[in-house]
This record gives sequence, C-alpha cells and structure tokens, in this order.
Amino acid sequence: MHIQELYAKVTAQIIADLESGTAPWVNPWKSKRGGIMPHNAVTKRPYSGINIPLLWHAQQVHAYPSAAWLTYQQAQDAKAQVRKGERSTTVIFTRKLIVKEDKELERQIAMLKTFSVFNVAQIDGLPEEPPRPELTAEERDDAVVRFVMRTKAHVVHGGDVACYVPSKDFIVMPHSIDFETWEGYAATLCHELVHWSGHETRLKRDLRGRFGTQSYAAEELVAELGAAFLCAQLEVKGQLRHADYIGNWLKLLTDDPRAIFTVASKASQAADYLRSFSDCMHSTDSQPHE
Repeated sequence: MHIQELYAKVTAQIIADLESGTAPWVNPWKSKRGGIMPHNAVTKRPYSGINIPLLWHAQQVHAYPSAAWLTYQQAQDAKAQVRKGERSTTVIFTRKLIVKEDKELERQIAMLKTFSVFNVAQIDGLPEEPPRPELTAEERDDAVVRFVMRTKAHVVHGGDVACYVPSKDFIVMPHSIDFETWEGYAATLCHELVHWSGHETRLKRDLRGRFGTQSYAAEELVAELGAAFLCAQLEVKGQLRHADYIGNWLKLLTDDPRAIFTVASKASQAADYLRSFSDCMHSTDSQPHE
C-alpha cells in the first residue's frame, strides 16, 4: 500500500468513528484476558502510537474478548492456525533511517512499514491467556492516586474549571466530589497530566511548527489519546472529553491526513513518560523523578 494511501485510509477510519460518536479510544472493549492495552501475544510487548486506536477499533468492531495479537508467522511458529476466512488488521511501525546528504551532512528520515496481525480470537490452537486479576474499586482508586503522586505534578483544587497553566506549571482541578463520578475526575486529571508532560522542562512538546494555527486542536487530541492510554492501564472508565473538541479534530484530520499519526505518537510518548515515574518506583527503592 502506498504511503499516502495508508495515511488516507487510517484517517478516513478515524474520521468516520468520530462522526458516528464512537471514537476508538472512548470506552475501548473491556478485555477479560491479558489486559486492555493491545499487545503482542508472543513477545508481550505493547503496541504504541497509532496502532493502539487501530487495534482498539478492530477489537470493538469484532467484539474480540482479548487485546492480544499475532502475525500469521508467529501463529505458525506457535503450532497454531489462523482460521480460514479470517481477515487481518494492519499495524504500522516506523523505522528511523540515516540518510547521507554528502560526506559530512546526514539527516534522519522515518520509513513506515506495515504488518498484518490477527487477534488471538481468530486463531485455533493457542493456549488461553490467563485472566487478568480484577482490581477492587478501592485498589484501583489507590493505584490512580499513587500514579498521580509519583509524577509530583503540582495540582491545585478549587473552582469549576479543569486546566493546565503552562506559565505557572500547575494543574487546576475541581474537587473530586464536584464530578458526577470519581472516575470522571480521574480521567480528567489524566488529560491534564498529559498537557503537563509537554512542558519545556519535560518533553518540550511544541506543536506549533507542525500544525500552525491548528496546534491547539492537535494538543487537545494528544491529551485525549494520552488520557485514554493511561485510563486503560489504570482501569479507569471515566468519560473522556472528546465531545467538547470533536469539530476541531474533524477539521484537523480532514485538512491533514498525517495528523493522527503525529498526534498518536506524541500521545504514546506522553503516556510512557508519565508511566515512567511509577515504573521507577517499582524497579528501585529510589524517590520518584523531580
């Protein structure tokens, strides 16, 4: 598939989902086996970037109970077989290449490569994934609180507006009791944490050069996707904020077929950065990052 055709196909799918009110990152199919984040059933490595909403979309459409995927060859190597007539889902990987302009000048370019994968529900002969332990509501809520505290983000509570203030580098949140549900509060806080991650002292995310006048819409979509990735990991079911921005996102994606690829990559980077604080705590006894 030609690269421009790939951009157009993926973007058209996301636009169609948004227009129907079923964005693939809103309330993704709740997997009872192996977790909710799409991952490779053999390597256990999670998918990232645009592949997360692509695989969530396929999982929702076909009601697959698992978020685990394999290539045809991986299924064969596992002595399993993709059932006749099953259709694959395309995932995309970016490979960085160094191109020499001359003897002294080099530049880095990105080359997209596609792979076809099948959900484990489409394959016979695989051992069943063990069920993921269900967290109690108290365990889940405690996990969210610990996750936020380990980032050491400055969160100020009060008022009726949720926002991140870059000039002061703090997050403003209404009190949790002012939300309809605690999970709504947690999802909104994850959204603002993704904005917080882009500060110049952290990921230095500035989308103005890439998106110009639509950089605000792009940043909000980064925060929406990043929050969805975090909520999936934390098992938070709170409603995300897509309805407030859907018009701007549709314009962004219609005007720029490559936008969703850039946005999804930035969202994955932000979610990974925020998770790294907790990963550090899990792997060592040291204090979380400043």
